Amino acid sequence: MSSSFAWVDFSEEDRQKMMEVLYLFREREIREELGVGTVRDAFSDILFPGTSTLHTRAKYMLFLPWIYLDLERRRTSSSKMAEYSRWEEINLIKYLLDAGEEEGVIGKVAQRNLKILPSFMYWSGLGIWGIRRFNGSLHQYFRYLDSFYFYSKNKVLSDDKEIISGVSPNWDPNIVKPLKGFPKGVSLELSYQESEYLRDRIRSSCSDSLLAFLVDKTKSTDVGFIWQHPQSGMFSDEHKKIIWHARNFSGTIHGAALLYNLMLSELIKNQEWIEKYRTKIERWANDIEKRFNDIRNWDLSEFWKIVCSENSHIPFRTIRFIEQWIQFVKKGQNLKHTKDNEYARKLIYNREVEIKGNRSRLKNPKVLKQYGGAAGADALGFRWSVAKRILDDILKGLRKQRD
Repeated sequence: MSSSFAWVDFSEEDRQKMMEVLYLFREREIREELGVGTVRDAFSDILFPGTSTLHTRAKYMLFLPWIYLDLERRRTSSSKMAEYSRWEEINLIKYLLDAGEEEGVIGKVAQRNLKILPSFMYWSGLGIWGIRRFNGSLHQYFRYLDSFYFYSKNKVLSDDKEIISGVSPNWDPNIVKPLKGFPKGVSLELSYQESEYLRDRIRSSCSDSLLAFLVDKTKSTDVGFIWQHPQSGMFSDEHKKIIWHARNFSGTIHGAALLYNLMLSELIKNQEWIEKYRTKIERWANDIEKRFNDIRNWDLSEFWKIVCSENSHIPFRTIRFIEQWIQFVKKGQNLKHTKDNEYARKLIYNREVEIKGNRSRLKNPKVLKQYGGAAGADALGFRWSVAKRILDDILKGLRKQRD
């Protein structure tokens, strides 16, 4: 029986997270097998607010408001907005490809068959960065537009008899303007003025975040994890603390992901995969041993305080599993033998069955057949790869003033 999702009236944020899960299942084969995504996302949102795993390039933060502002200017009705905006977003793909752009073009393969539009991917981030002023979902925005047009042209009397417009703009009135003829001649490269605007939006709307510091005070870098950033010594003490906890979590929970993949490989009886994950677990153990003082002295109460400051709805079962695994690692007893440790294996088995029930790969041979040799086996990077690409776009544009 094929699986399905039933839509409930969740918030736009919840809906976007569900769509991200669907997108990742289909496009990237990255799965949240052990149910630690709530913690991962909490750190990601603290460090890099407004970013998403679905984001590709920074300029979509401008493309989308430009499209909608033009549709508003043309008084596109609520009933036509979804159709017309889709046409404009699909049309944008053609202009980008015609201009020679490829890296980061959303829909370059699917083109007119694109299912998840950039507007959906970036909607939350546009609000967090203060570019979108309308406080609601994309579909609520569409439904609201007829009323917006009416009250925009019809002045109303306030309680003190002052004539006022009655509506607030849906988009930042100070947004940088597109080049004449947009989307003709469009490019993913940011001008200095466009980069300056995005930098100022981040600094203003996410002033306490690491993202704001990075876009304002650092240079582009190609390191794999945020804790490897060459200018990390300049980070504030608070950001250093958050990154320290995030790194500890990434390091410890990676062992659980590797053991899970080893257990699946053993059930499949694929000797190549078995040897690969046994070797990876030994390397993981070596890495943990190098930082064992940090792991041993890790204050989990402070860790949970940081996580819950961003997401106070972490399921109890998730907290229990994470703490049990971390305590196992903290003991540091022959971590190289984790691959054969019965207690560790039992933790993994119980956790996957707890999450998936009859859909557990470790329990259901039919579902196990879908395993392709890697299921969430990479170390957590907390959306740094996305943030790095976005930052690089903006920082590259800011350099144009000096060049």
